[in-house]
Amino acid sequence: MFGRFDMMELLLSVPAVLWAITFHEYCHAFVADRLGDRTPAMMGRLTLNPLAHLDPIGALMLLVFRFGWAKPIPVNSRYFKNPRRDIVLVSLAGIVGNLLTAFICAQLAMRVPSLFQTPGARGFITAMIYINIGLAAFNILPIPPLDGSKLLYLVLPYNWMNGFHWLERYGMFVLLGLMLLGVFPILMAPLVSLFAWIVFI
Repeated sequence: MFGRFDMMELLLSVPAVLWAITFHEYCHAFVADRLGDRTPAMMGRLTLNPLAHLDPIGALMLLVFRFGWAKPIPVNSRYFKNPRRDIVLVSLAGIVGNLLTAFICAQLAMRVPSLFQTPGARGFITAMIYINIGLAAFNILPIPPLDGSKLLYLVLPYNWMNGFHWLERYGMFVLLGLMLLGVFPILMAPLVSLFAWIVFI
């Protein structure tokens, strides 16, 4: 089913996928905890253990298509001092975590190339960079229930919020529809290019 190169690429992508998903969710939990919501910690999500965050289907999607998801972090906005602002900060934390990972890996690859002379090392660092960029680009799309949709909390009138919460409940069907239509590569391409430019700067 897979050629030799494809199988090697797939195997090298597994730890990159596990890290990208785990650190993304950990960043959500960490920021929520710092802003006063202990729910993620009480639910065992303030951890770098991948098993606490893994959604098998979402991880497989990320592995194969370079966009996917993990189990969402439970957050209770009643504990936040400024719920609208703090929900946005928690949501953006995962994206920032992925971009930070990609930036560090890209800088290592450029500044210490001697570390990545073997095909395996080059494949691993490339997977770390682009899987994290892909996860960040996917999650910043303003489509519920993705993280980027929370940016709308800052601009939506209060009387629109009930409709927005209703849309969030059925957002997964919207995502699946867009996925089947092949829309995501078109939406993500400019974001991936922008994020790649940032991390390789």
